[in-house]
Amino acid sequence: MNIDNLVTMANQIGTFFASYPDPREGRTEIANHLQRFWAPRMRSRLFSHIDETEGEGLNPMVIEALLEHRRDHMPPPPPGGDAG
Repeated sequence: MNIDNLVTMANQIGTFFASYPDPREGRTEIANHLQRFWAPRMRSRLFSHIDETEGEGLNPMVIEALLEHRRDHMPPPPPGGDAG
């Protein structure tokens, strides 16, 4: 999917949750929404965009939400992977 479309959609989600009185709750809900309703490849593309461009075009609240909850969006390690 085109990154411009993903940025636009993520910003629309961010605008909605920015109305929450508690900004931390708003960021959590942004991350939860993306986890529930976005395909893993869409989330991965958005994280790549943040890594490559520092989130150019993304609402700062969306960037904060994604970075705060990045671990929640990562796929689980493969079975039999290095457990440390």
